[in-house]
This record gives sequence, structure tokens and C-alpha cells, in this order.
Amino acid sequence: MSALAASRGAPHECPDLDVVVVDGSYDATLASVIASAAGRRVGFEAAHLTVARHQWLTSTLAASSKDAVELVSTEGIVERARVRKDDYEIATMREAARRLSEVARAVVAGIRRGRTERETAAAIDRQLREAGFDKPAFDTIVASGPNAALPHARPTERTITEGDLVVLDFGGVYDSYCVDLTRTVAVGRAGPRVREVYDAVRAAHDNAIAAVAPGRSRFDIDAAARDTLAASGLGDAFGHGTGHGLGIEVHEEPRVSRRRPDVDADHESVAPGMIFTIEPGAYLPGWGGVRIEDDVLVTETGVDVLTDVATGLVEI
Repeated sequence: MSALAASRGAPHECPDLDVVVVDGSYDATLASVIASAAGRRVGFEAAHLTVARHQWLTSTLAASSKDAVELVSTEGIVERARVRKDDYEIATMREAARRLSEVARAVVAGIRRGRTERETAAAIDRQLREAGFDKPAFDTIVASGPNAALPHARPTERTITEGDLVVLDFGGVYDSYCVDLTRTVAVGRAGPRVREVYDAVRAAHDNAIAAVAPGRSRFDIDAAARDTLAASGLGDAFGHGTGHGLGIEVHEEPRVSRRRPDVDADHESVAPGMIFTIEPGAYLPGWGGVRIEDDVLVTETGVDVLTDVATGLVEI
């Protein structure tokens, strides 16, 4: 079957797309296509084209075309176009979130003392594939004990032991779309300090989700989580943003974070069709940490939580 025939048989067609079959070198084919636009301006994504390839394209086009082609750098054109998901994308991500929720329930129930973080992460990755995901959306995080104080910890040979908090952050790619979820479990009976920190993070998570609505500033959503933690004396323990967009990449727009006065000029309200995470956390060096994350969809009237896993503290 030809590439053109295959594209026309795809379940989600793009009728205005011109399919070009690569014959030999991809870069040579690309230069030939661009050269056919002689006398025009051709945009390229500045964040994804290296200096070396830009120089090669420029020199190749100059040598192969009488009429100059102007290469114009762009930023965010594609990303802005896909920040609001259409019905097909929303349905796909709903199914992905449903599958991820099933995996998460099994993962939480399956945490065992005596296993290493690395063994646990490998088991999670197997469960993701068994649930129909093409691959993990990112390197799975299993962080136990003091490692849980590292928001982007990598699994180690540390053994999960009595008294640990264990942060489990994982996601999958389903039909090209990413979903992402985090839960934190206690190994053994949770003490008063564990419950205090966990309850504060859970309240921040719930308040941020309650703040999601069309027209609401992404900074206000972040503040709903951040102010909750600050009120519990954990403001300094929350150093990252409250959420990030999801789609064909695991980190997309919108970024639900604090306003940066030198960068963020407006409120950048969220809108129906946007899908992003809500994931506040509290990280205390030498002690551990807690993070709770779900995926949400902005609807016409409010918010729909796509992932469906209990957020209460689980003691194993």
C-alpha cells in the first residue's frame, strides 16, 4: 500500500494534507519540497531546527533554486493550534486516562516491602504495556524514603522499607497521546507528620481542581494549590508548577504555574478543550515528599477529572 493510500485510510483524516514520499534522504527530499516554493516565505519551528541543519538547508536552497526561498523562524504556531483538543483527541485521552487509572489502582495495591525502586518501576512499565499503552510517556518515577523529596527522582537500588513514603509517578502513550498520574503511599502505619503533609497536599490538589473553569487564569489555578500549602506552612516545600498540558507530548501548553513578571504579560486563561495535569507536592529534604496528580479537562461549564483513582492516603 502506498503512503498516500495509507493516509487516506486513516481513521482521522486531514483532507488538506499533501503527502510527500521520501525517496532516499529525508533532508534532500525536504530541501526539494522547500525549493518548489521558490519566491515564497517558508516557516520553520525554531525550537526544533538545529543551527547545523538550518545552515545546510540555506546553502542547499541557494545552490538549487534561482528564486530565493526565505526561511522564517516561528515559535508556538503548532503548539497554539493543538492546545485545545478536538472531540477525537478528547475521546482518545479519556480512554487513555481510563486505562491509566486501572493501572494505577493495581500499582498502588501491589507496592511491596523488600522490592527496590528499580524493580518496582520495571513492573509498572510492564503493566502499562499490558494495559495497551505503546510505551511509558516518560521515565517512570519510584521514589521512596528520603528520595521522595526529589520531585524528579530516578529509581535506584534502594529497597522500599517500613516507614517510607513512596511517590509513584508514571504515564503512558496511547494512540499517540500522553496521560500522566502520581500517587503517594505510606509503607506501614502513617505517623502524624506524614498525615499532616499528605492532607495538606491533598487539599491543595482538590482546591486547584475546584479552581479550574473556562476563563480562569492559569496563575489563579496555581495559586489555589500554592496558597493552600502556604497556609499549612509548606509553601517553601512546593517548588514546581501545579500542572502542565498533555497531548502528543507529555509536557505541552498550558503551563499552570506562578506568574513570572519578566515573561508572563497577561492572565492566559484556560479554555474548553484544554487538558492538563494538577500535581501539587511538598518535598522535605532528608524526610521525604508527597505528590498527588490527576489529569483534567476544561469543559464549557467547569472541569472534568479524567483519571479516576482514590486520593486518600493508602497504608500498605
